[in-house]
Parts: sequence; C-alpha cells; structure tokens
Amino acid sequence: MSKRALYASHHPFLLLVFVAVFVLITTMIFFELTGTAFRELGLGRIGAVVVIGGSLLGSLMNIPVARVKTEVSSPIEGHVTVFGKPYKILSIDRSGTTIVAVNVGGAFIPSAVSIYLLSKNLMLLPQALLGVVVVGIVTHLVARPTPGVGIVVPALISPLTAAMVALFVPSNVPSVVAYVSGVLGTLIGADLTNLSSISRIGAGVVSIGGAGTFDGVFLSGILAVILA
Repeated sequence: MSKRALYASHHPFLLLVFVAVFVLITTMIFFELTGTAFRELGLGRIGAVVVIGGSLLGSLMNIPVARVKTEVSSPIEGHVTVFGKPYKILSIDRSGTTIVAVNVGGAFIPSAVSIYLLSKNLMLLPQALLGVVVVGIVTHLVARPTPGVGIVVPALISPLTAAMVALFVPSNVPSVVAYVSGVLGTLIGADLTNLSSISRIGAGVVSIGGAGTFDGVFLSGILAVILA
C-alpha cells in the first residue's frame, strides 16, 4: 500500500468544526428527546427544563444524612471500572466511618417528581406500585456493591425494565407508570435494599442516587417514558 493511500481529506481545523457541529447536534437531539419525554408527563416546557437541569446540576450535590462505622479499609486510591464505566474510589477518613448521603439530582428531585405525578394520577397507583416492585427486584439482582465506590448498577437495565412494565401493564398514562417505576424501583432496588452492605464497602461516601445509580435513575426518567 502506498504511503499516500491514507490521508486527511480536510484541514484539521475544519475537522474540529465538524466534530463541534456533531456534538452540538447530538446535544440538541438529546435535550429535545428529554424535553419531549418530560412534556409527555405533563410537566410543560419550563418544568422539563427545571427537572433536567436540576437533575444534572443536582448530581454534583450530596446531602449527608448519616455516618456508618466501616468494617474494612478503603482500597488503594484511584479508579475502578464496573460495568464498563470508571468510578473514583473515595477513601474513608481517619474516623473510619462512611458518610451516607442523598444525591439531589439522582434521588431527591426524581423522587419529588414521582410523588407529584402520582398525586396527579392516583388511579395509576396500583400499576405504579407493581412497576416499582418489578424494577426494584430486577435492579437488586444486578446491583453490585463495589469496594471503595458504593452500589453500582448497569445504566440501561432499570429504564428498559420500567418501559417493559409500562407497555405490558394496562394503564391510561403508561409514561407516568414508566417514570415512577423506573425512578423509585432503581433507588429502592439498588440503594435502599443494599444499605446493610455499606459498612462492608469501605467507601468514604455512599450516595443514594449518586455515582453508580445516577445513570439508571436519570435514564429511567427519559428512556422509559420515550419507549412507553
């Protein structure tokens, strides 16, 4: 093969422009899909922006609620890859305790939205509870307590399960069933049912709705509604 067989057909700057345009279009499509999903829930355009933006920004905020005495030491500081995604290891402090926190974007906001939706659609309560139970069981089975990190779940398992539940359980508003079962089912199945494992994880901070479960919760609120 000739040395000239492989070459760049565009100037590097133009290539960067192409990449920037691709990222911009992809971002616009993402927000259009997410906005459509939340508007389908009856939140309106402003409500969609508040929920999406609040969830993304709130994912950086953790509210400490308790301290648990750890039984093991943290692993060596660094990163660990679980389900194909890297996570930073948070070492425990000198007191030998793990801080249990609630993530604003991954737990508080989506839970508040779920309660709001159920209050507006009380007739969907039986279907939503069934969905929460199913998603919770599936999520708990695949959740992995990871030393130094917390509870980690595959990002797509919960939203896909929630969407399937919403499609097969008869209801007038499947999007609400999908959202509520995906969000609450993920939080319960991944974090709340694994609280007893916190002392054996040896992480500095274990965040409910954060780190390993935020993707599942956030995507459940979007993908499950779109699919349903």
